[in-house]
Amino acid sequence: MTASETIFSKIIRKEIPAEIVYEDDLTLAFKDINPQAPVHILVIPKKPIPTLADAESHDHALMGHLLLTVKRVAERAGLNNGYRVVINSGEDGGQTVNHLHLHIFGGRQMNWPPG
Repeated sequence: MTASETIFSKIIRKEIPAEIVYEDDLTLAFKDINPQAPVHILVIPKKPIPTLADAESHDHALMGHLLLTVKRVAERAGLNNGYRVVINSGEDGGQTVNHLHLHIFGGRQMNWPPG
């Protein structure tokens, strides 16, 4: 798979099943298949941006939309006591799929430092 063709691309096209919890024209949110917290949801842009470092100034509206989508998804998931949002960028950042994605962790008290 290339940087623009990932497992997330296949989820966006509904070629691979996922437990989708939210979708709009620009984003998709689904439950992580290997959850690291009681609630672990991924929010991805439908536009393939490999890493946060690859986002450009013309992506500013999409980047803001991603954060507002996180808020909406967290509210729908009942994370009223708070949640953590993580973006891993690049190999040293722990990113394993080269498609920008935001992790929402919740449902328990988060620890610090995270890693």
